Amino acid sequence: MTNKHNLSNFVQPKIYSEQDHAISINSIDLHALYIIEKLKEAGFKAYLVGGSVRDLLLKTKPKDFDISTSAKPDEIKKIFRNCILIGRRFRLAHIRFGRKVYEVATFRAGQENDELIIHDNVWGTEEEDVLRRDFTINGLYYDPTNQTIIDYVGGFDDTLKQHMRCIGHPFKRFKQDPVRMIRLLKFEARFGFTTDQETEIAMLECRAEICKSSQARILEELLRMLESGHSQTFFHLMSEKGLLQFLLPGATSFLEKKDGNEIYSYLEEIDRITLDPEEKPLNRAILLSAFLFPHFETHIDKRFVQLEKYPSLETIYNESLQVISDVFGSFFTIPKRLKFHISCILSSQYRITPLKKKPLAKLRVPRIIEFTDAVTFLKIRSQIEPGLQSLVETWEELLIKNPPTRSIQAPKKRYGPPRNRKRRSS
Repeated sequence: MTNKHNLSNFVQPKIYSEQDHAISINSIDLHALYIIEKLKEAGFKAYLVGGSVRDLLLKTKPKDFDISTSAKPDEIKKIFRNCILIGRRFRLAHIRFGRKVYEVATFRAGQENDELIIHDNVWGTEEEDVLRRDFTINGLYYDPTNQTIIDYVGGFDDTLKQHMRCIGHPFKRFKQDPVRMIRLLKFEARFGFTTDQETEIAMLECRAEICKSSQARILEELLRMLESGHSQTFFHLMSEKGLLQFLLPGATSFLEKKDGNEIYSYLEEIDRITLDPEEKPLNRAILLSAFLFPHFETHIDKRFVQLEKYPSLETIYNESLQVISDVFGSFFTIPKRLKFHISCILSSQYRITPLKKKPLAKLRVPRIIEFTDAVTFLKIRSQIEPGLQSLVETWEELLIKNPPTRSIQAPKKRYGPPRNRKRRSS
């Protein structure tokens, strides 16, 4: 009897025609079709792969059109002048058309043990490349030449049934690359898919493995989910399944308290804005501020308000930096520029709504450009606290009259005591 998790056995693919999958060639990005055509003209195999095929099958518009090919990175670069090669652990090609970047990856061979993947540049066949991927719904090829879907792993049926299943043994897959557990919850949050029992059990058993992953990769996944329009469901799942406590213990302990539910209210609001085509997309500093603000507000209340202290804005700014460090802990490194941008948004809330009520004075718009995002965040706050809505209108009018002109500068660190400079003799 064949072991269903043995990836070394040859798998005969199922081929689905245009009549079966009903994907129109007109729904596929023209530059992606051009790249595939050029690779095939050069004698290589090339397909659309992964999320774009899944989304097309689900009748949703793909964000990206990724391509897999038998051509090696250096061979891809020779074909396309607008190509750069990136990555060490995972070497691939980026082909740029204007501001749009297309990712082209060479077929890889997978590994069947449960060791963490450190190097992933062993070239393989199209079958091997599919078998090393995470979930069956991401293991489909689309060949635009004959408009067929090539399915080695049962991903076609799983996608239509909205069912999540690992390719291969789920325990091994999660230990090889623990970020796959976050991706599993990402797809559950985005699509409402169900997960098969074996994959669910494996995720719960392997939760602690997540700390072995690159913090940069995990942070990027979390940021993308804040941008997805499904962040509330995602972070609820991350907390419920016990993954969040390994990555953000400070945030997890706060979520378990009464005030923690307010984070979900902010996430619900940024999801609403993100999914509304009439709204301007929120940048990452605003999105992270939404996640952090309830924690920051509670911190300021305990640190100052309850003691009837009224700190300066500079002190509040420094406290915001401390809260960011507390929430993200030692595991994550927030880029310095992003960190100061978030701190500006958070601390500016106490310029707009001061702790100590003062006699009405003339409002002044700070010169820093980031203050515009602080007012945008105030608008988000006003959906949770309706009493702030008139204040939003006031500050929006002021910004139109006095637009900020310069960006915030992160304070420079001084290492050691200041040098005593010798005065020039005249």
